[in-house]
Amino acid sequence: MQEDKIREALVELLYRNAYGVVASNVLISLAAAYVMRSTVPPSWLVGWLGALYLLTTIRVFAARRFFSRNREPASVSRWAWLAAGFSCVSGLLWGMLGWVGFVPEQPAPFLFTIVALTGLVCGTVPSLSAFPPALVGSIIATVLPVMVRSVVSGGDNSGAYLALLTGLVAINLYYCRTTHRMLRESIRLRLENVELVGHLQEERDRAQAADHAKTRFLAAASHDLRQPIHALSLLIATLATLGRRGAVQSGDARDLAGKAKSIVGNLSALLNGLLDISRLDAGVVTVAKETVNLSQLFNQLSNEFAPEAKDRGLDWRVVESRLHVDSDPMMLKRVLGNLLSNAFRYTGSGGVLLGCRRRGAAVEIQIWDTGPGIPADQQAMIFEEFVQLQNPARDRTQGLGLGLAIVRRTSALLHHPLKLASIVGRGSMFSVMVPQASAVAPPSPDQRAPPADITISIMVVEDEGDVLDIMVQLLTLQGHRVYAGRSAAEVQRIHAQAMAAGDAPVDLIVADYRLGDGATGQDAIEALCAYIGRSLPAVIVTGDTSPARIKEATASGHRILHKPITGEQLHEAIIAACVDRKQSIDSDC
Repeated sequence: MQEDKIREALVELLYRNAYGVVASNVLISLAAAYVMRSTVPPSWLVGWLGALYLLTTIRVFAARRFFSRNREPASVSRWAWLAAGFSCVSGLLWGMLGWVGFVPEQPAPFLFTIVALTGLVCGTVPSLSAFPPALVGSIIATVLPVMVRSVVSGGDNSGAYLALLTGLVAINLYYCRTTHRMLRESIRLRLENVELVGHLQEERDRAQAADHAKTRFLAAASHDLRQPIHALSLLIATLATLGRRGAVQSGDARDLAGKAKSIVGNLSALLNGLLDISRLDAGVVTVAKETVNLSQLFNQLSNEFAPEAKDRGLDWRVVESRLHVDSDPMMLKRVLGNLLSNAFRYTGSGGVLLGCRRRGAAVEIQIWDTGPGIPADQQAMIFEEFVQLQNPARDRTQGLGLGLAIVRRTSALLHHPLKLASIVGRGSMFSVMVPQASAVAPPSPDQRAPPADITISIMVVEDEGDVLDIMVQLLTLQGHRVYAGRSAAEVQRIHAQAMAAGDAPVDLIVADYRLGDGATGQDAIEALCAYIGRSLPAVIVTGDTSPARIKEATASGHRILHKPITGEQLHEAIIAACVDRKQSIDSDC
């Protein structure tokens, strides 16, 4: 590709220099006609000037045509050889002048001929070195007639003339070779600089776009986080006011609890959405591909969205399929679930359709809706965070604006291309292209559910006092034995006191990721395992959504819980960590 650009630039230079050659031909030809007026017949001079000016006119016309047309790479070579042909004909015309002007017995015409031809030959180096065949042809056509005339005329100085002309040709051919290399190198450097500038501009535009997207992302996230926190603040103030007036009525308590649960649910949904995006950006999401039965997957999605379709009065159709695809079943289901949620959210009447089509070795899973449609200039925008074209008021009941952003990232991680086709006023079609499975895998054996009602001895490290107290209370109520502190050293002291009083086994460690004095949960786990004298299963609880922090926490290899968490989630993680530990020990035995 670069070689084609260099060749085209050289031919362009050849035609640009043609205008200078034209000017020199006109001026020198007039001077030649004046000097030769008494040496050659006037009719010969008129014919010679006519041929030279006709050639000059044709060269000007060809140069204008060259610069006014879009050229294909294959045509550049033809233009170069055309220019070489013009140069050869022009050289031959000047060679004819050298033939008639080579008359040593007439000093004025003879000297003019020698000087003019020498200047023309030397002038070919800067003007024709862009295409060496043009230079070689022009020099040979210019000098050959004079060399032949020198041999034919004989004389004492003919050998000197031949030597002079031969040396002139050799020197100019040498400089042509050097100049051509310099021209190619300078053009190559220029093209590389242009390409480098283009890359720098692209990087600058990409950085500016990322900066603008980050600013918009943070502004939208800040707004959406403040809303539920503001509602919780007002709810707490209401609860405090009711408390000051006396005992809170059970009905009011239930109403306030329901509102608090709804607000916390919205807040958790937003934080979980942000967490999902951060985990995908951090590259810590592990893809576990297997054969997925689309019939089972579609049946699950059909049952999941049937109540919403019924409540909204929408036609909900799922086209049965017996195909199998190769994908991560949980991630694929989430992608389709987000797309279906989006379709139901913005479809006021009509219906939603889920189906698939074979596309060669792949399967295109399609979701159709009869919603308002998406303008073509806004279709790329909807996959950005917090963009909701149909929700300018940021109504939380219409979602958070993170679903399609998660879909885009997840599909890219799975290498499942996304497609969107939409017509304003008629609806939209989102699709995911998934490879078709080559063989159907046997169903995996059912996993036994972990036991729920067991007592576990847990070390808890949490530097926030309020959170630590609540966690200890919760775990104690769940029936666990707890050794808790705000640092690993404090937990060791508490455990040592328990050991002094009797048996104090330890089964598990729960640690917050960010602790005081720059320590991390991983540091605390390593210190406590060293204190116990053996490795222990652990659960890390973190509120970080930074991709770098998530990647760092995931690299520890422990189970990760992302704040905010519920009591059920904490209990399930503790049980699962202990079961994983037991299975690992059993497999080593």
